[in-house]
Amino acid sequence: MKKSLIFVLFSLFSLAGFSQVSWNAKAGMNMSNWSGDNDTKMKVGYKLGVGMEYAFDKAWSLQPSLFLSSKGAKVDAAIAPSEDIPSGLGLNMTVNQLYLELPINAQVRFAVSEGMNIVLAAGPYLAYGVGGNTTVKAKVNGVEVKESRGTFSSSDVDIDRFDAGFGIGASLEIKKFIVGVDGQWGAIKLNSENEAPKNINFSICVGYKF
Repeated sequence: MKKSLIFVLFSLFSLAGFSQVSWNAKAGMNMSNWSGDNDTKMKVGYKLGVGMEYAFDKAWSLQPSLFLSSKGAKVDAAIAPSEDIPSGLGLNMTVNQLYLELPINAQVRFAVSEGMNIVLAAGPYLAYGVGGNTTVKAKVNGVEVKESRGTFSSSDVDIDRFDAGFGIGASLEIKKFIVGVDGQWGAIKLNSENEAPKNINFSICVGYKF
């Protein structure tokens, strides 16, 4: 086992020694929601990760990355006053879905000037839910009640862990610094219900190439 691990590490460092392989680290802000007509609102999250870029030539490259990505949505609802609830009911729910995400993008690079490039990217992504909480706040007859449960560990929330879809993006490289935007559209429903929504996400990221 130890020899196998040493061999894998040696192979990775050997690949990194070639000029066509580079590494990067990125951090950014997610603006996520769910698809469909379900009265949900955008939720702000974060995105942190690293990537490896393999360049076929000066223009074309392939970049797999690994991110921790916080997605989800917000839901606001209200129930009119009644005999049982004289003041009505206000309900606020925030669903935070934390994924370990693997996007694999094909990239094309256009040189703008010395040390400055515009990069366009597109490709699929796979994701697996590893955490996050769903918080519900309700105000009944002037009394506020708050409850939080694990998004993927609670059967009451009913969101599957696996997600996959397609993304596109554009970024500006200034020497070793990266500023970019991207969008993702989930292809898998959040649960088994016929009308279940899918993930939608837009990101703004900054990064650095090693």
